[in-house]
Amino acid sequence: MEKQRCAWVTKDPLYEIYHDEEWGNMERFFNDAYLFEMITLEGAQAGLSWITILKRRENYRKAFAHFDIATVATYTEEDVNKLLKNEGIIRNERKIRATIQNAQAILYIQEEFGSFHQYIWTFVGEKSIVNDWENSSEVPASSTLSTKLSKDLKKRGFSFVGPVICYSFLQAVGIIQDHTKQCFLYKKQGEN
Repeated sequence: MEKQRCAWVTKDPLYEIYHDEEWGNMERFFNDAYLFEMITLEGAQAGLSWITILKRRENYRKAFAHFDIATVATYTEEDVNKLLKNEGIIRNERKIRATIQNAQAILYIQEEFGSFHQYIWTFVGEKSIVNDWENSSEVPASSTLSTKLSKDLKKRGFSFVGPVICYSFLQAVGIIQDHTKQCFLYKKQGEN
């Protein structure tokens, strides 16, 4: 019998693997480079489909030094110009500049909080939020939490981090658990 997944997952193997092995899984949450990758990819997705980004993910990793924050923070105008010619990523200048700007902002957050993940953790009291949705139509595009995070990130110099992007980011990294009840990965509050 075929696994039941969240309704947004198409039959594309990339979507299935991403959903089954990564989306909503906190396994990599404590890795700042991973968080930087996910906030970058969620921002890159703005106005596009997620599959468009998943298909370019490896190209993003190469283009942005495997999301080494300190390296990307030093990217120059020359690097921006190279990235604008890179057909393997979304060649949107604002999104490219936002990635560099966000890397610089993460360095300041790491200085203040010790890590980017510890900063994110402060918004939820070091506990993920497990929602109880019947179906995908109930899942919001944003929340009070994502709006609060968005405002704070913007104050700290981030770009391409609106409330919807922040909500998707929080879902992706496992802070918000939004697998719906028909999904084989759905867990009730308190289950491991």
